[in-house]
Amino acid sequence: EVQLVESGGGLVQPGGSLRLSCAASGFTFGSYDMTWVRQAPGKGPEWVSAINSGGGSLYYADSVKGRFTISRDNAKNTVYLQMNSLKPEDTAVYYCNANRQGPVTYIYWGQGTQVTVSS
Repeated sequence: EVQLVESGGGLVQPGGSLRLSCAASGFTFGSYDMTWVRQAPGKGPEWVSAINSGGGSLYYADSVKGRFTISRDNAKNTVYLQMNSLKPEDTAVYYCNANRQGPVTYIYWGQGTQVTVSS
């Protein structure tokens, strides 16, 4: 059974930090690109960051560049999102996504973890 389980969300004050984790199972994690997407209340999904299967290519939305860092540990089947200097506008449910393009495209989603930035 394919599973992506996010953790690490919570309530944090502006300027604070959180580290999200997304643990994968049921598929060949090291063959998949990983993405973080967030959705704020009343808004559509927003792409946040991505990392390729080998971990050598990293991508960030302008809104988080310089504050968030994506990484992965293929030995642990886990992708991380280190979030620093958090702002109230970072409040959202954060989802991880695994995807592999090819003759057949595979996409898997986690259930999400809530991040709330508030004083």
